[in-house]
Amino acid sequence: MLASRLRRYADRHPRLVESALLLLVYAATAGQSVRHGPGRTVGLLMATVACLSLLWRRRRPGRVVVVSALCTGVSGGAGHEITPLLLLPVIVALYELAVRAPERTARAHCPAAVALVVLPALLPAHDSRPWIETTVITAFWSLLPLVQGSAVRARRAYLGAVRERAEHAERTREEEARHRVAEARVRIARELHDVVAHHMALANAQAGTAAHLLRDRPRQAEQILAELGTTTSSALRELQATVGLLRRPDDPDDPLEPCPGLARLPELVSAFASAGLRVVVTAEGEERPLSPGADLTAFRIVQEALTNVTKHAATGIAHVRLVHSSDRLTLTISDDGGAQPRPAAPGGGFGLVGMRERARSVGGTLRAGHRPGGGFCVTAELPVRP
Repeated sequence: MLASRLRRYADRHPRLVESALLLLVYAATAGQSVRHGPGRTVGLLMATVACLSLLWRRRRPGRVVVVSALCTGVSGGAGHEITPLLLLPVIVALYELAVRAPERTARAHCPAAVALVVLPALLPAHDSRPWIETTVITAFWSLLPLVQGSAVRARRAYLGAVRERAEHAERTREEEARHRVAEARVRIARELHDVVAHHMALANAQAGTAAHLLRDRPRQAEQILAELGTTTSSALRELQATVGLLRRPDDPDDPLEPCPGLARLPELVSAFASAGLRVVVTAEGEERPLSPGADLTAFRIVQEALTNVTKHAATGIAHVRLVHSSDRLTLTISDDGGAQPRPAAPGGGFGLVGMRERARSVGGTLRAGHRPGGGFCVTAELPVRP
């Protein structure tokens, strides 16, 4: 409890704590110089210089180690006994060096500091202790701050790395969340475009055909109007399923329910037939089951391409070709453009963009463009499995 309070106080008043520490170091070192040894004036002067140099220990740790060790060595050469109290400035400087300087620099300065302190003390008649005792004690008190400083440095580096990883994980999590939201928005926009564009274009074509046949062939016009009701009901169901994604708390990447696929291709062909567009479907190769994503993508591409035919081509027939291979499905939707192509819809649209995005989302490709002999062609290659 007391230690935590002291730590908090030191964090709030770092300069005051540092000044108190340096004063204590100076008092202990100067007192040792005054009480022991004949050269009291030299010892006091060297203690003062060594402690003053500690003020620059953070900016110039290597130089401070050299200055403090040199001052301590001069005191030892003047006859003062090399004790831990006399070594305090060197210990503080070596600790700061180990914390702030590279490890190689700290290791290089430690032998130099020991040599500067020990060699003057080994002069005859300066120290009553055996030279080996002086050397061992000095080396021990020189290595101790290096070991402690290296441990503190390693712990700070570890905590910094942990904090950096945590911040990186937080940034990555936020970026991933934004990315998923953007993907969900694009996916929902694509679904809404396909549902609205297809069903509204189909309903418009069916209504126009029914109005054209109402006087001469009322029975056929009645049948088309009944199919128009089916088209609008289907549009409402798919819109409800798509908009329902916005209220779902679970994964937005789950497939839509119901999820259309190529199994509904006959139903799609029949709907376009009621709008006056005959769709000829041909298949080659052995049919293989598609993944749910590829199946939905194939259906939507056929749906959008045929919708574009009804909107932009003055023709009554379109061709859908499915080529199955061992690992890919190739879709080709084409038309001859008719004798008098219809003008482009004002403002353009996102049909081709959406089809390309759908193909890429399952690992496939899509090409679209005008045919040399007239008309338009859309070709998509989709993998059987993701």
